[in-house]
Amino acid sequence: MPNKSSVCEESVFTAIFKEYAKTLRNYLYYKTGNMGLSGDLTQEAFAKLWQNCKAVLPESAKGYVFKTANNLLINEYNHQKVVLKFQQKPQQTISRESPEFLMEEQELKEQLEAAISALSEKQRVVFLLSRVDKKTYKEIAEMLNISRQAVEKRMYNALDALRKVIKNIR
Repeated sequence: MPNKSSVCEESVFTAIFKEYAKTLRNYLYYKTGNMGLSGDLTQEAFAKLWQNCKAVLPESAKGYVFKTANNLLINEYNHQKVVLKFQQKPQQTISRESPEFLMEEQELKEQLEAAISALSEKQRVVFLLSRVDKKTYKEIAEMLNISRQAVEKRMYNALDALRKVIKNIR
């Protein structure tokens, strides 16, 4: 975006919203496990950006909304850690697999979900942003305002913890 543009211009604000809203909502969902809350916090963060549009440069808008959303989340939960809860989606397709296979697959899925939710919040967020949202370590580092090395360490520790759990399955 050119330096002469302002976040207060509707077209600039709309472009910022379209570019970052989904990623911000997903990031908050991974931290909370609550899609409704993550959507509300995303909207509130962008509302605050609009209210303070004169004080925020377009180049700083991404950092502003992520920091604002994170602060809103901290206020919402009063500095308590959040445990990620996975929602089960009912199977709508007919499977030709044996019932034993389906049962084992469901058990493995539950064990893996439990292992992911047992990760520390920092490890879980990095793991899900990398593996589900396909974000690079550099993008994750920018989102979380940490170094790339910190992202790599969190990912290494998350994978190490998951490998130990998976090795013990069965």
